[in-house]
Amino acid sequence: MKKSLIKAFREAVMALGSEKDLATGRVTLALSISDKRHRATTHFIRARSVESAWTEVTTQLAPIPQQSWVRIEAVTGVQRRPMVDLQRDLKDMTRMNFWRRGISFDPEFKTALLEMEINGHEFFHPGEQHVVGKNTSDSWIDFKMIADYLTERDGEACSNLADSRYIWSFSTAGIFSDGQQIWPLSTREDGTTGVRQLQQPKREIGDYLRVAESYLVRQIKEDGKFVYGYFPATQRVLTNYNSVRHFSSIYALLEAIAYTGQADDLERVRLALRWGIDELTILKGQARFAIERPKKGTPEIKLGAQAMLILALCKYQEVTKDDQFADIALQAFRGVVAFRQPTGKFNHVLNQDLSVKDSFRVIYYEGEIAFALIRLFELTNNDEIHQQAQQTLDFIVQNDFGKYHDHWIAYAANEATQVFPDNRDYMAMGLQNAFSNLAFIEKQVSPHPTRLELLNATVRLIDTVRRTANDDLLEKYDVQHLREVWQQRAEHELAVGAFEPEVAMFFYRPDKFYGGFFTRNDHFRTRIDDCEHFLSGLINYVNYHY
Repeated sequence: MKKSLIKAFREAVMALGSEKDLATGRVTLALSISDKRHRATTHFIRARSVESAWTEVTTQLAPIPQQSWVRIEAVTGVQRRPMVDLQRDLKDMTRMNFWRRGISFDPEFKTALLEMEINGHEFFHPGEQHVVGKNTSDSWIDFKMIADYLTERDGEACSNLADSRYIWSFSTAGIFSDGQQIWPLSTREDGTTGVRQLQQPKREIGDYLRVAESYLVRQIKEDGKFVYGYFPATQRVLTNYNSVRHFSSIYALLEAIAYTGQADDLERVRLALRWGIDELTILKGQARFAIERPKKGTPEIKLGAQAMLILALCKYQEVTKDDQFADIALQAFRGVVAFRQPTGKFNHVLNQDLSVKDSFRVIYYEGEIAFALIRLFELTNNDEIHQQAQQTLDFIVQNDFGKYHDHWIAYAANEATQVFPDNRDYMAMGLQNAFSNLAFIEKQVSPHPTRLELLNATVRLIDTVRRTANDDLLEKYDVQHLREVWQQRAEHELAVGAFEPEVAMFFYRPDKFYGGFFTRNDHFRTRIDDCEHFLSGLINYVNYHY
């Protein structure tokens, strides 16, 4: 590595503030290096002076390639705590992988672990009874796993860590570099700890979206089926499948291709679309249905999958101008009728023989099908589709779906203003859908990418309301504040949900996950629907914000 870059690293670290612990007079630096193909190796360096510590940093950095991923962190705060207190805190945590500080089992940092070393290996396991989103994590410390790791990392056998009476928790301030640019790492207690602070948000979000598109394209196998997902922290591949997520991932990829212009990815998307039509749909007369064949239980036909099939087909034609799937989209529309009750309400899930399996499954389905019908009408100008879309929207308004804070309702309400520009009820519903939940969205630490999707559609809706002289609908809402939250959520989502290099480098195959998006509290799960929601949200944000 060039001396000029190492010098720039030092200047960047020095700019963060004092690296010396004034209580002990010691400097503690953590240097993490990855070649992108292998998990980062971390070295803790303890010295009496910054100069001595930096001499060791220079020695370790000098022989490595210029484009290596490098994190350099200075320990900025240390607190001794009884081991039993840590164990109690872990047990009571509501979500796994949300311990966000480093830990050492000795005061000299011989057994120190960075926060991302802990979470990248999942050294703190959730209890057997933990259900994500349902109960406390009941997390516990895997002392043997940590001891084995430390022995391999440092080349010295560990004492019995479980017998430690105390631990030393610590915070850090640091930098990350990919060999081209240096970013300071966040120290905020808002979920962004240890992740880069964006320097040029528009460019950096755009750069990541290109990598994210490539990541999701790589998940399409040779037959057109997606790799469904991974648990990166536990090195597991997910083997389930879901027809809704197959078609929604295609939709998001088409949005991404339209944004990036990476047209070479279209052939892979066509492959996935053809596989989905062949393997995940069935014909009943002139109607086509998206079908789910779960590992357990009988096949089922879901309204949400029907909607996503239509949306994917419409998006394909919109982006490519290729109408080869136009007839299939109309077949899918004919299938929608089978879900509708005489009252206008939809049954949510049908059996393969089209009998009703579940009249209700999830609240999202009405918004999804309304959005799909509007998009299909915009493509076909078909009067029957127009009528069905209007009936669906009227049902949603009459049943106060605006109270559900659903991103699909936001999409449908915004798109409805293009087809039904004089319908103020649709506008009012879309506004209620966002503003009644804005305070909750603003405070969320977890990314929840669908919240950004909701805000994207609502910002567009607000501008349409203003443009069409319906400003009175906005009088009770703080429109400016929603725009502030909109920008804040977009940047927060990238920080807390993206496998940027400074996060990916602590997992077992950094280049495998770089470009993906994750759910931290579920073993850093990266599933195709995680990726598609983040992609759609961030693409629509960048397209409209800048």
